[in-house]
Amino acid sequence: MRHIASLSLLVALAASSLTAQSIQYVESRKIWLLTTRDSTYAMGVDPEGTLQHLYWGAPLWRADDVPAAAVRRELSSFDPPAMLQREEFPAWGGTRYYEPALKVTRADGNRDVVLRYVSHQMRESSLDITLKDIRDDIQVVLHYRVYPDHGILERSATIRNETAQPLMVESAQSATWNLPAGEGYQLTYLTGRWAAETQVNHEAIHQGMKVLESRKGHTSHNINPWFAIDAGDAGEEHGSVWFGALAWSGNWRITVEQTPYQQVRVTGGLNTFDFAYPLKPGEALDTPAFYAGYSAQGFGAASRLLHRFEREEIAPGGLSSRVRPVLYNSWEATTFNVNEAGQKVLATTAAKLGVELFVMDDGWFGQRKDDHAGLGDWYVNPEKFPHSLKPLIDKVHALGMDFGLWVEPEMVNPDSDLYRKHPDWVLSFPGRPRSEQRNQLVLNLARPDVRDYVLGFLDKLLSENDIAFLKWDYNRNWTEPGWDQLPASEQKRVYVEFTRNLYAILAELRHRHPKVEFESCSGGGGRVDLGILRYVDEVWPSDNTDPFDRLTQQDGFTYAYTPQIMMAWVTDSPHWLNKRSTSLSYRMLSSMQGSLGIGANIANWSPEEFALAKRLISEYRQVQTTIVQGDLYRLISPRNGSEFSVTQTVNPEKTQSVVFAFIHSTQQGRLFPRLKLKGLDPVAEYALSPIVGKPRTGTPPVASGAWWMNHGLDLDDGFRGDFQGAAFRLDKQ
Repeated sequence: MRHIASLSLLVALAASSLTAQSIQYVESRKIWLLTTRDSTYAMGVDPEGTLQHLYWGAPLWRADDVPAAAVRRELSSFDPPAMLQREEFPAWGGTRYYEPALKVTRADGNRDVVLRYVSHQMRESSLDITLKDIRDDIQVVLHYRVYPDHGILERSATIRNETAQPLMVESAQSATWNLPAGEGYQLTYLTGRWAAETQVNHEAIHQGMKVLESRKGHTSHNINPWFAIDAGDAGEEHGSVWFGALAWSGNWRITVEQTPYQQVRVTGGLNTFDFAYPLKPGEALDTPAFYAGYSAQGFGAASRLLHRFEREEIAPGGLSSRVRPVLYNSWEATTFNVNEAGQKVLATTAAKLGVELFVMDDGWFGQRKDDHAGLGDWYVNPEKFPHSLKPLIDKVHALGMDFGLWVEPEMVNPDSDLYRKHPDWVLSFPGRPRSEQRNQLVLNLARPDVRDYVLGFLDKLLSENDIAFLKWDYNRNWTEPGWDQLPASEQKRVYVEFTRNLYAILAELRHRHPKVEFESCSGGGGRVDLGILRYVDEVWPSDNTDPFDRLTQQDGFTYAYTPQIMMAWVTDSPHWLNKRSTSLSYRMLSSMQGSLGIGANIANWSPEEFALAKRLISEYRQVQTTIVQGDLYRLISPRNGSEFSVTQTVNPEKTQSVVFAFIHSTQQGRLFPRLKLKGLDPVAEYALSPIVGKPRTGTPPVASGAWWMNHGLDLDDGFRGDFQGAAFRLDKQ
């Protein structure tokens, strides 16, 4: 036993040493090892100069264990060596018949590209490997960045045309990820639609190709650019899980492919549909970042790795990012009928609840009386606000709250001064119909003049008003994605340039107005991805605020994204979508699992409801940091017709934990399941304090972490019924 313990310590110390050297290169065998606290990723150059993937999994402590890259022998003339290798970044050419990471057409029509290793540059936590075509000076620089303390690897590519002739890039992917050889893998991904986003799908991977994508011009509600793959035996807290997330808010594509040779590979980047990006001599195209990681402790640990990474490395403020203020949004109380007097009344009531940020939604600008007119005319409506926004903002500030505003900068109504002046500014094909959705068209943000207009009016709005927050909405898909101001061969650049300009505007606004915070909203969760998250502080997961529906949506959301960015509103009952009636307590607890907001018409609340909401907002503030920045454990999933749902969060210091428990509908008199908690310090003592509900009689008020984890928490026998919620906090003594 002493020998085994010593060996374990040796392995741990060696792995720790490798993590300190996050990138290693073994010159004698041309092998790179990229190591994090949780994983190792390896690739090498074979004798023919092909960059091959070698390993991705749990951390390695001996570089010598990784075999050198070798050239495979063909199985038959129908199974050439290229099909048996696991190329790190395959181009379409030679005998490659699987999904390529790069496809190019030369000016003379030649489409063959075969990449070979040229050189590399290695720094402390980043690596650039240059590949080049075997004949022409078509270069690809593969970018790797290691986040050793977060268990995450970042990949992207730069495609360079160093030839004397123009090229047309027809597929530009960020990375190909190869899993260990084998079969029986399972794919998990998120799908949905408007009002039903982030639904978890879990299915077997079979031979062939599964395509996850958006062709809608934005991330989309239908599929989110995140995946997880397990070996067929992983659960919430056990088993190997490989996962990844693409950082791009335009058209994207991820393919999951299993070959007949026990290979599973994931390729992702810019969507190849209707895509063509010209490169003149000397020009380059950068692909989006594609992040990935490995967990040996199941889907829960994979989520926790991503959550911490997003908060500390992706969020605009990084480690300095604050927890989100409790906000009130006026939309459901007033819809378009906003005015100075009415908003002041709502603000006064919201302040009494303990709200920290008051947000006025749609209807304040142009001739905006409904969704038929006004988008594009970003001046304050003088009838609704005769003295502009200042009196309202001053009132909100006097009440001790910050002021926020709704905008939809990328859209225009045909009934607007902007459209009448610039009908050529929208995405369209000359002579073809202009499809309207929600009575609006999409401005072509790829155009420099449109980009400058949007940046200009937003900068003016923020410069002239003391605004702390913008809810940036985007309420329709692309149609007719034409850009006829460019030559025909260049018009498909619109897909890349639009998204680049979106990011550039947000980056410049953050530079000019560093105290202003932003929310990404797209009719709910239509623009949530790691690309937009570099520029916004929170996202709107769904327009559907039904508290029961939200349990499932929030469950799926947390597979890929941290609860800190997940805005969750408490709205009115019966809910407008499902006509379901639920108690205010249930609605509050459902929303308190993320960043809390109030969207109800609070003027209609009874004194009892007002007092309950005020108390729970106060309780929430005391535990909010633990909820949104702690380690999340999904103890019982609400999916698949479950009667119950339970989440638990534990702060990094293990000094506090918060538990939320929900009943959909008690069946056959069942008691609520015993909750064996996770993540606590087993030798510390924790005091249990109910927020809503109570434990079963006889539950100790103080017990060790070992007791709460191994015996568990029993809820009161009376905790039954339909749409019930309870919440508890545990504090280290």
